[in-house]
Amino acid sequence: MTWPTAEGTFKLGDMPLHKGGVLPDATLVWKTHGTLNAARDNVVLYPTSYGAQHPDLEWLIGPDGILDPTRWFIVIPNMFTNGLSSSPSNCAPWPALVTAWDNVAAQRRLLREVWGIERLHCVYGWSMGAQQAYHWAAAHPAEVARIVVDRGSARTAVHNQVFLRTQMAILEAAPEYDGTALFSAQPARALRAFGRSYAAWALSQDFYRAGLHLTALGAPDLEIFLVRDWEQRFARRPAADLLAQLRIWDAGDIGDHPNYGGDLAKALAAIEARVLLMPGETDLYFRVADNAAELPHLKHGRLLPIPSIWGHRAGNPQPNPPDAAFIKAAVRELLDT
Repeated sequence: MTWPTAEGTFKLGDMPLHKGGVLPDATLVWKTHGTLNAARDNVVLYPTSYGAQHPDLEWLIGPDGILDPTRWFIVIPNMFTNGLSSSPSNCAPWPALVTAWDNVAAQRRLLREVWGIERLHCVYGWSMGAQQAYHWAAAHPAEVARIVVDRGSARTAVHNQVFLRTQMAILEAAPEYDGTALFSAQPARALRAFGRSYAAWALSQDFYRAGLHLTALGAPDLEIFLVRDWEQRFARRPAADLLAQLRIWDAGDIGDHPNYGGDLAKALAAIEARVLLMPGETDLYFRVADNAAELPHLKHGRLLPIPSIWGHRAGNPQPNPPDAAFIKAAVRELLDT
């Protein structure tokens, strides 16, 4: 079965940034699935995640998938720094910091200026996409009816920042790094270390103990798994883009806004959307405890951990049908009510 799709590039001009500075000639690359209805009230915004571009996310879109394009108008805006929208690899010099707030501001302009959309049925996000969903709900409470926070948090936790700053240090130690944002060439050795370090965090200890890297993911041995699934995964992206995205993730904080003055509880309490929090029981980035601490401050929150040993990847479970079915049931229930 097919459904309408479209894609394009939205030009924002010189864009002032949340933390100061300007993103020159900013562009947002987007793709849509489905048809916008006359009332413009069937919109699901689906921001991208770390290292991902819109084709990487489309596996869950379909009449029998998590997001049904025969019912919803699904808009995928590529996050700044992902190599399609404005990124260090295609926009130099690069500002010191682009944030989730800047992505939300650009996405809001895209929705209004291209399609006249002023209210979202839902923002669905995994990982950094979930961070953007949270920022959307805090920045524009009256414009977002629902958000799905699939492996994300309202503020990047300190233990998460430890991981992120380790990954930053690996890239910044490369001799090709210019000391600010860019690289004179792809730092192959640094990217190899980056991928291997990432593999230790993205999947749980229980996942490896069960040997799922060999059975479920089909690697003949650990070394081939690390090369195929992790070294090659990140080698396809410019190192400067990966570094800039780490900085966005590290700075994630819905309280860091003039309306909230750094008060996370105040920002959470301002959210009017129905919030589905879906951490993973074994996720090493976004812990159940982080979402559990957010829940009491939300007006309309539900905490539904994913019972899985797939770690962070349980939230994006393309090769994992049981976790995909769990997410589909929960998301469809939220979208239908």
